[in-house]
Amino acid sequence: MMKWSDIQTLVPAPGGKVDHKACLEAFPVLKRAQETAQDPAYHGEGDVWTHTCMVMECLVSSAGYAEARPDEREILFLAALLHDVAKYRTTVVDPVSGRIGQPGHSRKGAVEARIALWDADVPFDTREAVCRLIQAHQLPFFALEGSRSGKTPEYLVRKLSWELDIPLLAMLAEADMRGRICSDAQKVLDNIELFRELAREEGCYGKPRPFIDAHTRVSYFRGADVHPDYPLFQEAGSKVIVMCGLPASGKNTWVEKHHPDLPVVSFDDARIEMGLRHGQNEGAVAHHAVDKAKDLLRKKAPFVWNATHLSQQMRDKTLDLLYAYRAEVDIVYLESSREVLLGRNQRRDTSLTNKMLEAMTNRWEAPLPTEAHRVRYIMK
Repeated sequence: MMKWSDIQTLVPAPGGKVDHKACLEAFPVLKRAQETAQDPAYHGEGDVWTHTCMVMECLVSSAGYAEARPDEREILFLAALLHDVAKYRTTVVDPVSGRIGQPGHSRKGAVEARIALWDADVPFDTREAVCRLIQAHQLPFFALEGSRSGKTPEYLVRKLSWELDIPLLAMLAEADMRGRICSDAQKVLDNIELFRELAREEGCYGKPRPFIDAHTRVSYFRGADVHPDYPLFQEAGSKVIVMCGLPASGKNTWVEKHHPDLPVVSFDDARIEMGLRHGQNEGAVAHHAVDKAKDLLRKKAPFVWNATHLSQQMRDKTLDLLYAYRAEVDIVYLESSREVLLGRNQRRDTSLTNKMLEAMTNRWEAPLPTEAHRVRYIMK
């Protein structure tokens, strides 16, 4: 297993040579890309690895890459290398037309990249910057057309500016489009440039779009009809700390150390109270915990919600409830290395096996800054 210092040597200087063989050795999963076909209408160059190599070459030879800082080049290069890492496992072929698609490959690719870079001890900020670019790498192609959810282009660039660096995203998207053979390349490249221009107009090209306050920002990103520059009145509600992280990452210890006086809503506590093992009657466990949370929310009492909240979908269930009761939310995300997690889990009294814990990483999505009034990332 290569480590961060080894991976850094893969990153070429501007205009330098990409060592394709070394890239494959660093991330063996990419060998699957060599045998993964793509739709010829969008990828006349052929398989996923051929496309990936072309993208890396286009990126390294670009003016933007030459102007980027060394840390930004690391992020960009790794994002280009891994942007289609999950296409091999998302490929579907239409039985009638024979058309090839890879639905969901960006989101699944971000998860797969997160696991690989975590195991390589890539620094958290660098890793998450790479994963966020991978998850969003196609958005500049179509951002000015709005989203399927009905969100405006302005909303999309404002939100993205809080989650990643838009200039880096635009550079990756441009390299992705130039590193392929397709008939509509120029149209998409024009869209990417318009995406850049919109971000500049919104004052969020290379920095988060300013908001008058955190409550207005959270409400806006959750769909409220508000303007970033005008404050939305915040009704009184509970102040809730939402814990987040893989099992054995130190959430219980952190809560006991920093907030020993606060009530805690916990699925683990609910299981103990109900005499259940991990994985048994999870619906009843969730119902028990949610009932306790609702009681505290009705009283507008502060509390801690201590659970893994590992995926966006899992967090949304909790956050939807909290925001419905006008809570002010502080997400605290904790993380440790695989070795530390498995060691801790093996030593503690739990029905969660290490095998079950490792399987949970396939749903692992670190929280985004747009999800709460405050998000803290703590490495332990």
